[in-house]
Amino acid sequence: MNKKNATCFIGCSLTKYMEKLEEIKKNYRYRKDELFKRLKVTTFAQLVIQVSSVANLNESIMDEIPRLEDDVSEIDHLIDQNNDSPQRTPQPVKFIDNNESGDTGFSPRSTLQSVISGVGEMDLDKNGQKTISPTPVTTPSSAERPYMDCPYLLLDVRDRDQYDQCHIISAHSYPIATLSRTMNPYTKEVLDYKNAPGKIIILYDEDERLASQASTTMCERGFENLFMLSGGLKVITQKFPEGMTTGTIPISCLPSPKGSSGRKYSTHCQTVQLAERKWRFTSEDLNKIQHYLDEVLIPSETSSRLSSRMSTGSAHSKVSSARSSRQGSVSSRAQSSRPWK
Repeated sequence: MNKKNATCFIGCSLTKYMEKLEEIKKNYRYRKDELFKRLKVTTFAQLVIQVSSVANLNESIMDEIPRLEDDVSEIDHLIDQNNDSPQRTPQPVKFIDNNESGDTGFSPRSTLQSVISGVGEMDLDKNGQKTISPTPVTTPSSAERPYMDCPYLLLDVRDRDQYDQCHIISAHSYPIATLSRTMNPYTKEVLDYKNAPGKIIILYDEDERLASQASTTMCERGFENLFMLSGGLKVITQKFPEGMTTGTIPISCLPSPKGSSGRKYSTHCQTVQLAERKWRFTSEDLNKIQHYLDEVLIPSETSSRLSSRMSTGSAHSKVSSARSSRQGSVSSRAQSSRPWK
């Protein structure tokens, strides 16, 4: 690498370093006496992807086990019926009984059709009368529940109105004013996760103003597994514009507009949409998070490779210059040692 390219590379790396420092000053509020630990936004994104993939895999396995058990029990029941019933010629199954009452005949197919149509599973009692078993009460789907045995508890310490407008998916509303209560300042989820092995509590807000206060207070009260999300919602929306949040992103968290066109877009074209009650990330959300995560991590890897190449190149140039200086000194010594003619 020649001197011109080396100077250009150093200038670019210095510019990026200064931009990084400016971003840290603008979005982060580091203090030397912080009692809590910090969690990077990229680390939280990787945690979300891992937790979602493991939870989906475990639930698919748990859903498959009852089906297999039902299939085995049904096969055993059919085998017992065939062993107990005498040999007889098979009769065609009638789906509709042409009697005066017009009742539908009962067969496995008609029972299946009745279940599909929503009537419920029909059975015949001892007297031959049909009884309809009530349809079981539907439980909320997995998408409407938090992840089972989730390793993190995400708390939004802003006001409830701000939480309803926009928040990170899977976050619980926990306003900072809750800590000021004399009675029951903690929810059941907070007490379950407090210093639990293999569990962490993550606090966030928009710009670390409230989250740092809440984190300090909770650490002083004995929370040892507490983290604060560095940068808060502001950095989340900058690094992950899609996939991580639900609702309308606050204007204060959006990047500063450049020019009048961006200002018009932020004030007039933004439609307010309330956040959904989402406890889980969809596959589309995870794909978007992975996409932005790759964009964030790949440039740092390439810059580190370039810097390593730069260092190795400078080392090689130093070695070559040292060799040339040694050769020049040897040749000068040889010329000086020659006798005068």
